[in-house]
Amino acid sequence: MASVVTRFAPSPTGFLHIGGARTALFNWLFSKHHGGLFRLRIEDTDRARSTDEAIAAILDGLSWLGLHWDGETVYQYARRERHAEVARQLLAAGKAYPCYCSPEELEEMRARARAEGRPIRYDGTWRDRDPADAPKGVAPVIRFKSPNEGTITIDDKVQGPVTFANEQLDDMVLLRADGTPTYMLSVVVDDQDMGVTHVIRGDDHLTNAGRQAQLIDAIGWQRPVYAHIPLIHGPDGAKLSKRHGALGVDAYRDMGYLPEALRNYLLRLGWGHGDDEIISTEQAIEWFDLDGCGKAAARFDFVKLESLNGHYMRAADDAALADHTLPFVEKKLGRALQDTEKALLARAMAGLKPRARTLVDLAESALFYFRARPLPLSEKAAKLLDGEARQTLREAIAALNAVEVWSEGEIEARIKALAEEHGLKLGKIAQPLRAALTGSDASPGIFEVLALLGREESVARIADQAAA
Repeated sequence: MASVVTRFAPSPTGFLHIGGARTALFNWLFSKHHGGLFRLRIEDTDRARSTDEAIAAILDGLSWLGLHWDGETVYQYARRERHAEVARQLLAAGKAYPCYCSPEELEEMRARARAEGRPIRYDGTWRDRDPADAPKGVAPVIRFKSPNEGTITIDDKVQGPVTFANEQLDDMVLLRADGTPTYMLSVVVDDQDMGVTHVIRGDDHLTNAGRQAQLIDAIGWQRPVYAHIPLIHGPDGAKLSKRHGALGVDAYRDMGYLPEALRNYLLRLGWGHGDDEIISTEQAIEWFDLDGCGKAAARFDFVKLESLNGHYMRAADDAALADHTLPFVEKKLGRALQDTEKALLARAMAGLKPRARTLVDLAESALFYFRARPLPLSEKAAKLLDGEARQTLREAIAALNAVEVWSEGEIEARIKALAEEHGLKLGKIAQPLRAALTGSDASPGIFEVLALLGREESVARIADQAAA
């Protein structure tokens, strides 16, 4: 067994949200840093809300982020008999007991607690009663006989020591009346059977840790090391909501973020290594440990994410970046690119990527290379093509037809010679050319555009506008 085993254990009741993705990342990095294992467990015991679509979204999201797990995926519901077996062992050992309270009795118990201003907890009605008093024909739940005196302390690697009064943690249900196990029991048994050594999760589970530690101690197992990381908040400090970015990982992919950029950004939400902002995956694995996690809630910031994504796009290999961009281009065009067009997209990356922040931006800026003639003109481009400009375009066609070797350098030399011949500034020729070739007033360098489009397409596009 590996010395370190972490797990990511989402409930498949929705998409893989951004907070869950960060939890998965921290578990993955911690296991990799220590040469351990990263396991995946789908906690699908809530049969009414768990869906196959959500499971597929979780698996797809983790794979896209590059967070590949070790071994088979564990499905919690499939292990329900094992969970129930442990509950029956506790019952036989006198560490659990049957509770016959009806739903009505439990509601009365809650109402009295509310009226008296007490915390709402089970009051132990059946804790020490003789089962012979049980009402006929009523299936009981099985409750854990929680210690009701003293304290229990979690030595949390992020929060520090956290102590709970045992009397504040009531006798939780282990098995429902129909014999199905509860979440609390299932988690403890699965972590034990999967050999989990470190439980890294959101600090909204901190109270759960107290309950689960009680149960682990009662069974006689060794507790895992706990690390509860603060939740992610919006830029305004409020709980993260959809308006802040509480979206599924798939939404970030659709918005044009690279997986390595999103990984880097999530890493810096609640964890730090000095002043380092741009951290490669290799560096992250080398540096990541729990002592770098802060106690304060991290704040999500789309501006920082976009800036980081722009960095990763500029640093990306052009062929790989083109592969990432291709689906966005094809969606915007409404058709698939031919192989020659895919090759053109890859060659165009160097000139396009410095200005882009997302793959959506990049695809938008690349569209002109693949649009059918005659190109639609933006309002600003149309203003550049007055009568004088169209005459300039006709002269440019003649100059371009005279280029012997169609290369960026040869093209530039011909166009500059044309400008000098007519006593014009280069922009007086370059801007009308840009409008005719791209349909816009902004693009990569015009000589690069001409070289990439090729002589035939370039001259045809210019001719379309020269004759208009």
